[in-house]
Amino acid sequence: MVRLLGIDPGLRFTGWGVVEADGNRLRHLGDGVIATDSGESVPDRLKVLHDALGEVMDAWRPDEAAVEETYVNRNGTATLKLGYARGVALLAPALRGIGVSEYGAMTVKQSVVGTGAASKDQVQMMVRRLLPGALIKRADAADALAVAICHAHHRASRLKWIAAQ
Repeated sequence: MVRLLGIDPGLRFTGWGVVEADGNRLRHLGDGVIATDSGESVPDRLKVLHDALGEVMDAWRPDEAAVEETYVNRNGTATLKLGYARGVALLAPALRGIGVSEYGAMTVKQSVVGTGAASKDQVQMMVRRLLPGALIKRADAADALAVAICHAHHRASRLKWIAAQ
């Protein structure tokens, strides 16, 4: 059994979700959103994000983490700020000795819904179906749980491949 932390990074809202994987069986443990104040400086917001992710890891003790990769959009400033948040999301678990994997949005959607072109609503619906009893209140948390589910699937496939060698 392994405990996985999924992170959907954002400077304004960062979603997190924790699942327990036992083979192909998944169990929802917790999820939430870390919000930062857009009136604060970027360094202060990154510190809030780092500290809050630390609290999440202290509370849930994940064995591994997975972070969604940044997509590049037309707004360079927004992309850069998202990159800052993603850097913190990668660094926070690494500083605690927790292995971190990265997955693109299309890979996450493919793993959870079956198509890389899935809508946010389809992802949320499948996350709820795959994790019965999860009371997901925000899309950012659902996206983070989707990242954790994606990692669980890829991890299981990797372990099967290694065992076959």
